[in-house]
Amino acid sequence: RLLAETVAADSPANTLPAEGSTEETILVVEDDDDVRASSVESLREIGYRVIEAHDGPSALRLLERKLRVDLLFSDVVLPGGLTGAQVGDQARAMRPGLKVLFTTGYARNAIIHHGRLDKGVHLITKPFNLNELAAKIRDVLDAPGSDRDRTKPT
Repeated sequence: RLLAETVAADSPANTLPAEGSTEETILVVEDDDDVRASSVESLREIGYRVIEAHDGPSALRLLERKLRVDLLFSDVVLPGGLTGAQVGDQARAMRPGLKVLFTTGYARNAIIHHGRLDKGVHLITKPFNLNELAAKIRDVLDAPGSDRDRTKPT
């Protein structure tokens, strides 16, 4: 699979209560092409700029390029040798203060209690609807940085 890097500068804003800003950029990291396309489309519909990567190493290479990224939106389970938590840790090491939101198809308790993520991390479970995604993204972007945003050290 090729890395699909796209930025939507003129995405139409939606009238959702948690409307995004085309000044804010989200890096979506998802290995499933259909799920990634759906997430990217939803985020653009809300009004965000979006950059996308199919695995952790690709996402980290994009972050090395000094592109503006306000939030990393990553699946927990990824191919390519890095978990979502590891990508989050490395991304924050490169960009302290970067906001991170994880997503997974697994139950929240299964992910947290089996050591994939620490309690208190930002997580939205799949499937999610547009309003849930909009609200969660806005909550994470507006939240002050804190230890509760941290993933488990590797």
